[in-house]
Amino acid sequence: MNSLPTESPLSKKLLPSTSMLAAFDAAARTGSFTAAAKDLALTQGAISRQVNALELQLSVNLFHRNKQNISLTEVGKIYAKEVNSALSHIRSATLNIMTNPDTGILNISILPMFGSRWLMPRLADFLAKHPQITINTVSKLSQFDFSHEDIHCAIHFGKADWSQANCTFLMAEESVPVCSPKLFEQARLAKADNICASLINLPLLHIATRPNAWPLWFDDHKVISKTKSKTKSKTKVLQDMHFEQFSIATNAAVAGLGVALLPRFLIESELQRGELQVICNKPQLTDNGYYLVSPNDKLNYAPMLAFTRWLTQVITSEKSSLSIK
Repeated sequence: MNSLPTESPLSKKLLPSTSMLAAFDAAARTGSFTAAAKDLALTQGAISRQVNALELQLSVNLFHRNKQNISLTEVGKIYAKEVNSALSHIRSATLNIMTNPDTGILNISILPMFGSRWLMPRLADFLAKHPQITINTVSKLSQFDFSHEDIHCAIHFGKADWSQANCTFLMAEESVPVCSPKLFEQARLAKADNICASLINLPLLHIATRPNAWPLWFDDHKVISKTKSKTKSKTKVLQDMHFEQFSIATNAAVAGLGVALLPRFLIESELQRGELQVICNKPQLTDNGYYLVSPNDKLNYAPMLAFTRWLTQVITSEKSSLSIK
């Protein structure tokens, strides 16, 4: 069995106990072992012993001693300033933790489009409610090993199958076929007898993370057999385009380059501005969904708990609002 690494003698010497440092700090501030003892609710003898032990550990004299009076040596003055500053930081951090138990840093891995389109517009609310939490984000499209990443949680699309982690379901995804108004007009889709079947003859925009989206959508709407017909010509295949991210596919659809299957909640701004329009209100429903994933050893991390509560509350509130409408 491998033993845990131990501190070297030098490391221990360079890190005096807090009791030694507190006694020295109090004596340096008050100029008296007796006053320091009163300040820390200890005996004068206890303060003297702690300071003596500190001087022995450091191999330096921190005080000049003259009967009942003490005064800092030159090296003692320098050390007292640094120790007082360090202890002040520790007191402040301790008070902050005691009064704000949720404080800390939260590192989140987010899907690029979900992060920029859905999470970021809402994140100000979380930060206003938890100003003591600092959030850092990184963008990742695929699963990764939490043990090799300094990440507290991830927003993941797929199934609840992340190893050694807890998956909290957030929402499903409804993707609808959209295109630019110009392409809609040019393709005369408004006059099509079967608008779903008509899409097979248009350039389709594919997304790497949803490789089977279009085949499944055509299959759901009984158009899959037509993809094997003569309408699926070689020219048509060359017109299709493939993208790694939703954001680029969305921009391509806005530019009129083809028809894209996009989650409705991620393209609300383009729909409101009239840059995209839904061709037919026949969404694609899948067994996959959006999950908040956190490694098992981070489940009780206070910032993680606060973020989980906030995120589920926001989603529940928005779902309720939509159901009322």
